[in-house]
Amino acid sequence: VIITSNNEKELPDAFLRRCFFHYIKFPDKDTMEAIVKVHYPNLKQELLATALQTFYEVREVSGLKKKPSTSEFLDWLKLLMAEDIPPEALRSEDQKAIVPPLHGALLKNEQDVHLFERLILMSRANR
Repeated sequence: VIITSNNEKELPDAFLRRCFFHYIKFPDKDTMEAIVKVHYPNLKQELLATALQTFYEVREVSGLKKKPSTSEFLDWLKLLMAEDIPPEALRSEDQKAIVPPLHGALLKNEQDVHLFERLILMSRANR
């Protein structure tokens, strides 16, 4: 039996004593690219490269309660493709000063959305 956990809830000590623990680190960009290609083999490379860059930059935002996961990234890519969002819409001269289109697919917590938007506004004000 394999049970996965993303640490959202504490598991009882008696249960954990009977488990073998194996930590899997978050995928790096190359691994994430391979994961994406399994789900979306026809995704244009330019969109993938730009989306990966944006995704990992969002994950680096300090203070997020819940960093976007692989699942959120795949959902976000699906929306970007459905809305035919071009890679250029994910870029700016200062990448940290742009709110990614459809960012609600990446950030699943109201506090995180507000934090992210405040940081972007502060970044723009300091230019």
